[in-house]
Amino acid sequence: MSVKSYATGLDRCEANHVPLTPLGFLDRAALVHPQRVAVVHGELTRTWEQTRERCYRLASALVARGIEPGDTVSVLAPNTPAMLEAHFGVPLAGAVLNAINHRLDAEGVAFILRHGECRLLLVDREFSAVVAAALKKLDDPPSVIDIEDHLAPPGECIGETDYESLLASGDPSFAGRWPSDEWQPIALNYTSGTTGDPKGVVVSHRGTYLMSLLQNTNWAVPRAPRYLWTLPMFHANGWCFTWAITAAAGTHVCLRRVSAEAVLRAIDLHQVDHFCAAPIVMAMLADAARHTKLSRPVRVLTAGSPPPIAVLDAVMAMGFEVEHVFGITEVSGTPVSCVWQDGWDDLPPADQGKLRVRQGARAAMFEGLMVGDADTLDPVIRDGKTVGELMLRGNTVMMGYFKNESPRARHSPVDGFAPATSRCSMKTAMRRSPTVPRT
Repeated sequence: MSVKSYATGLDRCEANHVPLTPLGFLDRAALVHPQRVAVVHGELTRTWEQTRERCYRLASALVARGIEPGDTVSVLAPNTPAMLEAHFGVPLAGAVLNAINHRLDAEGVAFILRHGECRLLLVDREFSAVVAAALKKLDDPPSVIDIEDHLAPPGECIGETDYESLLASGDPSFAGRWPSDEWQPIALNYTSGTTGDPKGVVVSHRGTYLMSLLQNTNWAVPRAPRYLWTLPMFHANGWCFTWAITAAAGTHVCLRRVSAEAVLRAIDLHQVDHFCAAPIVMAMLADAARHTKLSRPVRVLTAGSPPPIAVLDAVMAMGFEVEHVFGITEVSGTPVSCVWQDGWDDLPPADQGKLRVRQGARAAMFEGLMVGDADTLDPVIRDGKTVGELMLRGNTVMMGYFKNESPRARHSPVDGFAPATSRCSMKTAMRRSPTVPRT
């Protein structure tokens, strides 16, 4: 048989080629585990069947209000069920989800709403004052829907209607607007650079689908994890764990405000076994409960500057199993990590602690990682010490920056690698990495 024989009769069709999207994780979770608890928020619990219905109601209601494919729908809320539902309901309406950092001031919110061309904004009532001030700065403000979360502090309602009324108007049997091309955008995430205005990172259905599976495989997430939301969902869509935990048909335990007491209470009350957190959260836990011992191990991904060895030792003594990872919004999550090497378990605890906060190994589902000279972009010596600029290449890399056609902003001329945007932090991460082979 010649190679030419493969050129006919093996075409793509609807049976063997479906655009990749994380939206299908929701249908699967509801079909296979309809009565499993999907969401916990204080005393509120909802099953996967109920959660799926609410997401499709949201999508239907948005379409009925005139949202067109490619429109931007923004959400400004903490880690609540509404924020999670928006990660499915908004793109199921064919729209692009823009989860806004609720820590921003009115000027920052106004910039994002204006630059992102927001058509409709869902806002938690705790932040209504900031949003009201932001809307006054816009010539063409979007429609506003109030999220009246039952755990929110008092706040004025500024919307045309409330979130629950919006969902009640939707059709639970709505089929959804699914992407015809997996390269279509699913989310717009703003990230602040060292200078100038925030940049709008556009990520695709394909990229977020793959990052969701990458997170589950690289962290070896088991079936039905009980995941605590300490990481903001507005931060790169919660590193895609909004979709990844759904793919695993796990339970999303929402946490409106992070404190050591709230984290420990949720772990005990809801049998939490996984969460992601910045090193500052690790420090809070170590300070508040240094002599506490967890009833069972809890796995933690932490990113950013590594926690001090003393903090790491303290939380691990409590029963937390900490893994240090690295990522940026531009790659939709954390595809670089510290991969525990054979023989490290035999090292003294102090040496293990030093190694645990080092990183530099790409995940199996991420295609390329290289450290280049900051001026020439040529590869540096692979000795785990030489400083350079981290270059990333893979299927989870962003589509590009919204309304920014700068070649430098979109890609690098070096073998298709995309340069990292925060050079200083990348240098630090790579300098500490023990997994970059020595030569």
